[in-house]
Amino acid sequence: MPQIAQIAEIWSSQLFWLLITFGFVFFVIGKGMLPRVMDTVGMRDAQIASDLAAAQSARDAADQAEEAWRMRENANREAAQDLVGKAKAKAQKSTETKLAKVQAVIDTQLEEAEARINASRAEAAAEIETVAAEAAQDIAARLANVSVTKTAAKSAVKEAMRRG
Repeated sequence: MPQIAQIAEIWSSQLFWLLITFGFVFFVIGKGMLPRVMDTVGMRDAQIASDLAAAQSARDAADQAEEAWRMRENANREAAQDLVGKAKAKAQKSTETKLAKVQAVIDTQLEEAEARINASRAEAAAEIETVAAEAAQDIAARLANVSVTKTAAKSAVKEAMRRG
């Protein structure tokens, strides 16, 4: 193979061009482009870290705002429940007062009605006694031809009504 046979004559020239190419690549890419790429990556990492910190800060602020809202909501709910409880108590007291007044009126009317009923009952009983005494006098006179006094007839009717 002729390539292998020429290696001793051309190795120094290949080594020279290898060092030139390697030096060119090292200085252009390694010293020129790579620092710029690394700076870009660093800036990107810093931007991501900054964005993450801002997002965490925003999340913390949102959590605090939500907690404050929940506390206000709970306080408002408690205040509303207290207000409803007071309104219920006031309405119940008002209702009880009105019911007591109405019950007093009803009790008064009931007592008056019972008094009227008792008066009517006594009046009716007296009238029944009178009618029964007159009827007893009339029956005794017609059936037995016996004359009975009003007083005797009334006492007999009272005695019969008391027993019966």
